[in-house]
Order: sequence, then structure tokens, then C-alpha cells
Amino acid sequence: MMKVCYTGWTWINNREPEAAKRLLEQSFRECKFLGYDYVENFAFIRDYYADDPQELVKLTKDCGVNLCNLYGHFKLNNIEEEIEIAKKQVKFVADIGAKWYNCQNGGFPDREGPSERPTNPEWIDQMCTIANTVGEYAKSLGVTLCFHPHYGTCVFSQSDIDYFAAHTNPDFVSFCVDTAHTTLAGMDPAALIRQLGGRVAFMHLKDVDTFALSKAEGRAKMATFRALGHGNVSFPAVKEALEEVGYDGVLCVELDRPEVCNFHSAEVSRIYIRDVLGL
Repeated sequence: MMKVCYTGWTWINNREPEAAKRLLEQSFRECKFLGYDYVENFAFIRDYYADDPQELVKLTKDCGVNLCNLYGHFKLNNIEEEIEIAKKQVKFVADIGAKWYNCQNGGFPDREGPSERPTNPEWIDQMCTIANTVGEYAKSLGVTLCFHPHYGTCVFSQSDIDYFAAHTNPDFVSFCVDTAHTTLAGMDPAALIRQLGGRVAFMHLKDVDTFALSKAEGRAKMATFRALGHGNVSFPAVKEALEEVGYDGVLCVELDRPEVCNFHSAEVSRIYIRDVLGL
């Protein structure tokens, strides 16, 4: 049976270590209260626990949650450095007993340029090299690397994903499909799930107000993301596609910009998942 998860990086709005730890604990406790037994966070939390991963393991047990995934980012143009950073993050994922490592391109080198660009094989080749290398290392530690196509990066559109999928090893590189970023790319999330099939190893669920999207330009498109049920994505169709490809993993809800606050958005989405998806 698919498991329900929430990503908690949006709680951490202070990077001072002790403050960040308190915010992380708050995210765990609030998510658990709302009925999320599984949680995800960004890989930067390793910085606070690198010397003692068991401190984080104890916190998750005290809060009653399973921290199942950490999420990293790969920059362009320095492959060896990015691989080294990612391997440290993956090792930490294994040390805390998590099973998945989400990752994406961290964005175009020139941030001032357009957020949507033609498929660039040279850039995607760098992502493929990093993902294949880190994915093989992750597998040796019992961790699954899941690449996340994302708006404003070199792996976003259908042609980007097709190229990336064709040049990565399915034994080492799986996918995290995000329903909102897929929608921004003009794709049907259910169709992408069916296309990738068994390579889908993790899911991010967030809704999109497609009317607002039709009026938005550039990075403002990501401001059209919504809590589940507050937009136009057909999550029953997404669930049906996942069932067809035999997916029984994690459905991780994420909302980059909460409509009111983190707790409210997580609550709205949890109610939707229970009442509409039956999970």
C-alpha cells in the first residue's frame, strides 16, 4: 500500500544550527500530528548532524516519524566536486536508515537567463554522469537515487526527460515524478508515470492552479502551486497510473509556498488524500 509523506524543508527558515534543529523537530511533530508517518527534507540538514547521525535518528523516533528521503541538488560545470558532495549526502542517508535520495539539477549557470530553454545535451550529459556515478554508489549502500525533473533546470521538459532517461542506467537511476512540475512542462503526470513505469521510485504531489498558470510568466509559474484539491491536477488519475505500473512506495506532498502556513497546507492536503484517495 502506498505511504503518505510530507516534505518539511519549508519549515526551516533559519539556518543557524540550533534554530534549524528546533524547526526540524517542529516539522516532524506537526506532520505526525496531521497523520503523516513519513517525512522528507533537504540534504542540507546533514550539516547539523554530520558528526552524530544517531542524534537525528533519535529525534525521528521521539517524534514518531520515518525520515525516508533527503533531497540534494547538482550544479553544472564541476562534476567531480558535485559527485563528492552527493556521495557524502548519500552516505548520510544510509547512516540514518533512509531509503531514497532525491536529486535534481540546481539550475542554469546564468540565473538571469530564461527559466525554460531548449534541450541541451551537453548540460544533461553532466547530470547523467553525476546521477549514474552517485546512483551506483547509492545502490551499494541500499539507497535508491531518484532524479527529479524540475522547472528552471536543464531536465524539465518531455525532451529533456527523454534524453536523460536514455542516457542513465536504470539499475542506478530512478525518477521522482512531481505532479506540479510535470504540469508546468505541459505534460500529463499520469502519462509520464506510465512512460517511466518501473523507474518511478518516488512521488512528489502538489496541485497547480492552471488558470493562474495561464497568466504567469517565468519563475512566477511556481507561485501557482497549491495544496492538494486547491488546483486542477487529477490525483485520482495519478493514483490509477501508479497502481498500473505497480508502484507501492511513498506519496510525498510538497508545497514550496504555503498558502497560509506550513501546518495549514499540510492539513489541507492530508484531508484530501484521506477523503479523495483513500489513503
